[in-house]
Amino acid sequence: MKGLKRLGMIAFLILLTALPALADKASSLYSRGKDAEDRQNYEQAYDLYKQAYDLKPKDLRYRAAFERSKLYAAAAKVHRGQTLRDAGKLAEALAEFEAARQIDPSNFVAQQEAQRTRKLLDDAQKGLPPQTNLNQPKLSERVAQAAGPVELAPISQAPITLKLVEDSKNIYETIGKLAGINVLFDPDYTSRRIRIELNGVTLEQALHIVALESHTFWRPITPNTIYVAQDSQAKRNDLEQQVLRTFYLGNLSASTEIQDVTNTLRTILRLERVQQLPSQNAIVVRGTPDQVAMAEKLINDIDKARPEVVVDVAVMQVQKEKLRNLGITPPFSTSQNPTIQLQSNTSSSTNSSSSTSSSTSTSSTGSINLNDLANLDARNFVLTIPAVTVTALANDSNTKVLENPQVRALDGQKATLKIGQRVPIATGSFSGTSGVSGLGINPLVNTQFQYTDVGVNIEITPHIHMNRDVTLKISMEISSIVQYQNIGGVNQPIIGQRKIEHEIRLREGEVNMLGGILEETESQSMTGIPWLSSVPILKYLFGQSSKDHVNNEIVFALTPHVVRAVDLSELNTRAIDVGTSNVVQVRMTPQAAAAPAQQPATPQQTPLQAPPLATPQSAPAQQPPPTTAPAPAPNQPSPVQPQASTQQPGTVQQAAVTPPAGADLGRMGTGPLLSFDPPLINQPAGATFTINVNLTGAKNVSSVPAQIVYDPAVLQLVRVDSGEMLSRDGQTAALVQREDPSGGMVQVTLTRPPSTMGINGDGTVFRLTFMAKAAGKGIIAINRSVLRDPNQQTTEVAGSQAVVTVR
Repeated sequence: MKGLKRLGMIAFLILLTALPALADKASSLYSRGKDAEDRQNYEQAYDLYKQAYDLKPKDLRYRAAFERSKLYAAAAKVHRGQTLRDAGKLAEALAEFEAARQIDPSNFVAQQEAQRTRKLLDDAQKGLPPQTNLNQPKLSERVAQAAGPVELAPISQAPITLKLVEDSKNIYETIGKLAGINVLFDPDYTSRRIRIELNGVTLEQALHIVALESHTFWRPITPNTIYVAQDSQAKRNDLEQQVLRTFYLGNLSASTEIQDVTNTLRTILRLERVQQLPSQNAIVVRGTPDQVAMAEKLINDIDKARPEVVVDVAVMQVQKEKLRNLGITPPFSTSQNPTIQLQSNTSSSTNSSSSTSSSTSTSSTGSINLNDLANLDARNFVLTIPAVTVTALANDSNTKVLENPQVRALDGQKATLKIGQRVPIATGSFSGTSGVSGLGINPLVNTQFQYTDVGVNIEITPHIHMNRDVTLKISMEISSIVQYQNIGGVNQPIIGQRKIEHEIRLREGEVNMLGGILEETESQSMTGIPWLSSVPILKYLFGQSSKDHVNNEIVFALTPHVVRAVDLSELNTRAIDVGTSNVVQVRMTPQAAAAPAQQPATPQQTPLQAPPLATPQSAPAQQPPPTTAPAPAPNQPSPVQPQASTQQPGTVQQAAVTPPAGADLGRMGTGPLLSFDPPLINQPAGATFTINVNLTGAKNVSSVPAQIVYDPAVLQLVRVDSGEMLSRDGQTAALVQREDPSGGMVQVTLTRPPSTMGINGDGTVFRLTFMAKAAGKGIIAINRSVLRDPNQQTTEVAGSQAVVTVR
C-alpha cells in the first residue's frame, strides 16, 4: 500500500510539473502563429493555431484564432492551386484544392475547382486537348480570331506610268494587272470613257485618280482584290468597311472631358456611332477604317497629360519696434492724491473708591464729537502725499518670419494652401415672436458661428504655355488677430490682413518679388505738469516722454518650375489630308506606299519588283549562262531569285549582267528572244541615240515586263517609248516604267488592254533613247524578263546585250 501511495504521489507531481510546460508550449505556438499571420503566411499560421488549440481546446483565445485562420489558409491553397493549373500542373493543383477542402470543408470554391481540375485530368488521359477556360463561349473565340481592316497588298510596288484614253473599267483592269491585284465591279457600275495620264505614281494614287475621274470609289475586300462601285452615298453605306474600336483614355477622366472628346469626333469626322462610357473611361467608335484611324489620331492629340508646375512661395515678414519711456510722473490732482483726512483723538478717565484708578482713550478717523470742535488743532488732521513714478524704459525688438511652402498644381486647376488657424466669429439673429411682451422678458437669441481662416492663405491657378512660360492667377493673404472687441456682449476678434490679388506671367525659374506691403507707425507722447514739462531739460523732472516706432514689411517671392510640359509630337501638329467634306479618307505618302518594295523579293513577287542593283561589268565570253528558275504554276507570278552581292552597305547595288556565253549579239536557241538593234553602237560624247528592243518568236503575248541595266558612268537614259508590236491591231498598249538613274537600271512593262487577245510574231517592243555621257565602253543588257499571255501565264524569254563605245 505504501508503494502504491508513493507511485500516485509521483504521478501527481509529474502532472503538476507538466501542466505549466503544456501551457507555455501552447502560448509559444500561439505567438508564432500570430507572427506568421502578420506576415500573411496564413497556412503556417493555421498549423500553429491548430497545434495550440489541440493542446488547450478550452482556451477561447486559441479556438478563435484557429477558426479565423481556416478561411484564409483555405483561400491561399485555392489560389496556389489555380496558379498551378494555369501552368499546366493539373495533379499538383488538384492536391492543393483537396488540401483546401480538408482545411475548410465549407469552402465551396475549393470543391468547384477540385471538380473542374479532376475533369481536366480525365480529358488529358483521354487525349482530349486541354482547355483551361471551359466557360469561354465560341463567340469569344471568334472575336479573338477576328481580323482587322483589310489592307491592300499588291504584288508589285513599282511606280505606274500610264497614258490612256479608254473605258474606265478597262483602265481599272489595266492598273490591276500591272500591280497584280484583282478588280471586281458592282453590278450597278456604269463605265465611262476617260483620259488618264499617270507618271510614276503609286498604286493607291493611281486608283484614287481613276476613281476621281470616273466618279467611282473602290474598297479592298482581300489583300489582292478591290471592289469598284459608283460613288454615291447609298453605295458607300452599303459597301464601305465598318471597323469597331474601343479607345481607353489615359488622362481625361471627367465626364465633361469625355463628352468634349465625343462631340469633337462627331463634329470633325461625322461619326454617327460614338458612345462614351464614363464608368470605364472609354469611348466606343464604329466607322470606316479611315474614320477610325482619324479618330485615333484625334484622341491621341487630345488625351494628353496635363502640364504641372511647382511654385516655390517664400513669405518673408520683418517687424521692427523701438519703444522709449523716460521721465518722472508727478501727482496731477488733489481729489485723489494727496488726501487730507480728519482724525479724532479723545481720552476719558474713571476713578473709584477702592484706590484703583483706570483710564480709557479712544480714537477714530474721520469722525469727531461736536464737543471737541472747539479743541481742534493740527494733531487732528492726517495728510497723505501721493507717490511719484520715475520711468526709464527702452525696448528694441526685431522679429523675422519666413514661410517657404511649395505648391504643385495642374494646368488650369486651382491650388490652395492655408497655414494658420480658423477663428470663430459669432453671428446672431433675434426672434421677436419668441419673447413675452410686456413682462420684461428678452426675446430669444439664436447665436451661430462662422469660421474664418487666419494666417497664410494662398490660392494659385496656373496656366502653362507651349514655350514653358507660366501664367499665375494669385490670391495671397496674410492675416492675424489684432485685438478683441465686445459687440453685443460677445468678444469678437478684429482681424488685420494684408492681401494681394493679381495675374502675372513668368518664365520657368524666374523669381518674382511682390513687395510694397509696408506698414510703418511712429507715435510720440508727453505726460507731465503743464508748462514745466515743456522746459527742455526740466521736462523729464516734471513729466514723462514716450516714443514708439513700429516697422512691419511683408515680401512675397514666387518661382515657378515646370515639372511636366505638354508632350506633343510632329504627328500631333502637322496637317493631314482627310479627303473631302463628305468622305473621310486617309492617303498614304509615296514613301509609305513604296515601303514594301524595299523588302527582299519573295516567290509572290513579279519581275516588276526590281532586285538590288550593281555596277554593270562587261560579261566575259566564258561566263556560264544564267540559271533560270523552274516555270511557275498557271496563274502564279514568276518567282524572282535575288542575287547575292558583296557590295558595301549604303551603296546602290545593281544586278550583274549575265548574258549567255557566245550569244551576246545573237539569238539563244529556238525560244522567244529579246535583242537589241543595233547590237554595236559607236557615238561621240554628248550625242543622243536610240536603240530598239525587239521580240522574236512571240506567241500569244499580252504583256512584256523587262529589266534593263546599263552603265550609268558612260550612258544616261533619256526616255523610254513603246514599240508598235503590241499595238499592231489598233489596241493601245500601256507603258509603265521605273528608273534608278544612279544604279543604271530601268524596269519597263508594256501591257495590252485586258480582255484582248495576245500578239504573235516578231516586232519592236521598246525604244530606248540614251545620251553618251563620257568616253568609254558601256554595256546595255536585258537582265531578266518573261512574257505573259492574257491569262497571266508566263513564258521564259532569253535576253541579250549591246555594246556602246563612246569616244
